[in-house]
Amino acid sequence: MVTIAASLLAADFADLRGQIGLAEQGGADWLHLDVMDGHFVPNITIGPPVIRSLRRYTSLPFDVHLMIENPDLYLEEFRNAGADSITVHYETCPHLHRTVQRIKSLGARAGVCINPATPETLLSGILPDADMVLIMTVNPGFGGQSFIGTSVEKIRRTAAMARSIHPGISLEVDGGIDESTVRSVVEAGAGVLVAGKSIFGARDIPAAVRALRAAAGGA
Repeated sequence: MVTIAASLLAADFADLRGQIGLAEQGGADWLHLDVMDGHFVPNITIGPPVIRSLRRYTSLPFDVHLMIENPDLYLEEFRNAGADSITVHYETCPHLHRTVQRIKSLGARAGVCINPATPETLLSGILPDADMVLIMTVNPGFGGQSFIGTSVEKIRRTAAMARSIHPGISLEVDGGIDESTVRSVVEAGAGVLVAGKSIFGARDIPAAVRALRAAAGGA
């Protein structure tokens, strides 16, 4: 069964509470919250205060993606704000095992993300410890980008590696996920689908969530 993680990066920031409610109506499983610092990626989004405020209005798991430099400085703050899972980038963590163990010690699921240009083979050492791997299928920083077609084979290779090292790990994909791309990534092995524009850019948000799930195979 796939997990639909609705990405608030594409939502109407003037009505996040209402947008979350619509995603819930459609059956979204998680809410994906992108945190960007303007340094690691060329954009600035939200931080712990916004996450803490939203936490009061939904029981959906918060899947927090830290696209920031020095994420170790903020792990506890994001966990206390309501993050259920915290994903950091391989590219920003010189002591990645320590970072993953710290996230888990805080009681959150620990995810590790790689950018499109980062080889998936570099994840082999962290797979036994991580709860989730996130494959970026666009270059991070902005929503609404086009899916990078070569990502499908990268997802397939990552899924095969994960099955041999840590079969229980979750494989998440983020970037350009819509009705035209979702089936290919699911068939390649992805189980958690981050979708922003295809959900929150739709006229009927609940219907968009249901349509994405149906396109993924109805699981």
